[in-house]
Amino acid sequence: MKKSAAAREDLNLNHIVSRQFDRAAALVNQPQGLLDQIKVCNSVYQVQFPVKLGNRVEVFYGWRAEHSQHKKPVKGGIRYSRMVTQDEVMALAALMTYKCAIVNAPFGGSKGGICFSPRNYSADQIEKITRRYTAELIKKGFIGPGIDVPAPDYGTGEREMAWIADTYDAFHPQGLDNLACVTGKPVGQGGVRGRTEATGRGVQFGIREAFKDKELLRRFGIRGALEGKRVAVQGFGNVGYHVAKFLEEDGCRIVAIGEYNGCVVRPAGISVAKLAAHRARTRSILNLPGAKSSRDPSAVLEVDCDILIPAALENQLTLGNAHKIKARVIAEAANGPTTPGAEAVLLKQGALIIPDVYLNAGGVTVSYFEWVKNLSHMRYGLMEKRFNELSQERLVGAVENLTRRALSARLKQELVHGADEIELVNSGLETAMVLAYREITEIFKRRKKVTDLRTAAFICAIEKVATTYRELGIFP
Repeated sequence: MKKSAAAREDLNLNHIVSRQFDRAAALVNQPQGLLDQIKVCNSVYQVQFPVKLGNRVEVFYGWRAEHSQHKKPVKGGIRYSRMVTQDEVMALAALMTYKCAIVNAPFGGSKGGICFSPRNYSADQIEKITRRYTAELIKKGFIGPGIDVPAPDYGTGEREMAWIADTYDAFHPQGLDNLACVTGKPVGQGGVRGRTEATGRGVQFGIREAFKDKELLRRFGIRGALEGKRVAVQGFGNVGYHVAKFLEEDGCRIVAIGEYNGCVVRPAGISVAKLAAHRARTRSILNLPGAKSSRDPSAVLEVDCDILIPAALENQLTLGNAHKIKARVIAEAANGPTTPGAEAVLLKQGALIIPDVYLNAGGVTVSYFEWVKNLSHMRYGLMEKRFNELSQERLVGAVENLTRRALSARLKQELVHGADEIELVNSGLETAMVLAYREITEIFKRRKKVTDLRTAAFICAIEKVATTYRELGIFP
């Protein structure tokens, strides 16, 4: 029997990222040898290691891929999932190279993963697995403040990053900059405020910019401001939760949220706080009072909405369901959620796709801030906060004397407030996302052969990486 196009679709993420790169590379004026160097994954470390768990010994399979050392260190997350493969890790490392270039973070791209499901293991067992994996990376030189700096990804978080930092420190007891070996740590262990929600916050900033861009919206036939738009989010983990929360604060109506075991839909709007409390109480988003539940995890993708945000895993929008997507805006918070076949269908339908290689770069942007904080051994805002407050107090006092009117205590407090670390981090993140958006859309709007934002983003990345190689004298 002849297979359908959907059944024949290539879902290998490494192949998909290579195709996306090739499409953009064909539109830049760079030597083929240089393009080949930018595209290739420089090195991959595959490891199998045993861990004693109770009365049994289990062998785990892990990888660390370093895609490009055009800038050092390389940077990328570590994911824990039964779905992790070498091809996936290599693809995600490549995306990190391009992502860092787009937001001007001075890193090459890397990625790591261990093939196991954390849901099936206790916290003590996950700690043993994490520490042993870290030891394997240390032995082969695949981790270090100036070498390769991991971060959280799917299945990992602050806890795992703290274990990695502690293990690295045990192997390098005299290292002054040891905390900079990994980012996404708890604040008390050298983390930076705002890192946990950084990817979600970056998605919010990217969507905001798109809805401020009247020329872009007009080109895709999208009307109205961001406020009031109906939003569906696939994924209610760290990224999905924060995206939903922040867009709700921006006045959007969250009409559907999905997870691995199903989704909840409420056209009148879902309270993100109430859903989070419901999940904490019942360990599931399903059966939320006042909302319709479905045990089909993919149903959230087909909900009638204005903005669809895939914030889970790759290959969620495929040839099998692309024609069922009703959203006019696809905002890719996850890595690789849309296959090339699905993208072609969606673009033909007139959808605006804000690509992952730009939109979810908030995490690595704030990881950069954390890395710099660890190397400088100085908390953001420490030296200037009080000075700025005193300067503002004098200015407010002068205004009151000139006008002979006293300002209210609340207004005075707002005017003299000096920025804290979280405010500086969010300001820096917004600046990075806004500048990157403008660079990408400039390419999209000015180059006739560029018909989508993903290709524009890849062109932006390729040109920046190529410039670095030329400056190094590797290519003429």
